[in-house]
Amino acid sequence: MAKQTKLHVKSGDKVKVIAGKDKGQEGVILEAYPSQERVLVEGVNQVKKHAAPSQENPQGGILTQEAPIHVSNVMPIDPKSGEPTRVGREVVDGKKVRIAKKSGEALD
Repeated sequence: MAKQTKLHVKSGDKVKVIAGKDKGQEGVILEAYPSQERVLVEGVNQVKKHAAPSQENPQGGILTQEAPIHVSNVMPIDPKSGEPTRVGREVVDGKKVRIAKKSGEALD
């Protein structure tokens, strides 16, 4: 079993892809897989999947869907400037929150 790690991004975050074939694209994280250190980003890393005819898809054929990408290839977008930023963690009112390094804004 893979080690459970804490990711710098989570579901619902707006991120920018900083490496790979989809470099420069932006999207929202649909799902996070911490054990595999991967995230599923909307509209990024599109792959073709061949589907046999089934009850919900009687036609079958070739479907296009997103595949997970490594979490190191994405950076959250700063809510203030709209640019990619690194993430820090601070304790605010007794709660740990993620902070954008560029502006100091809370990401949570």
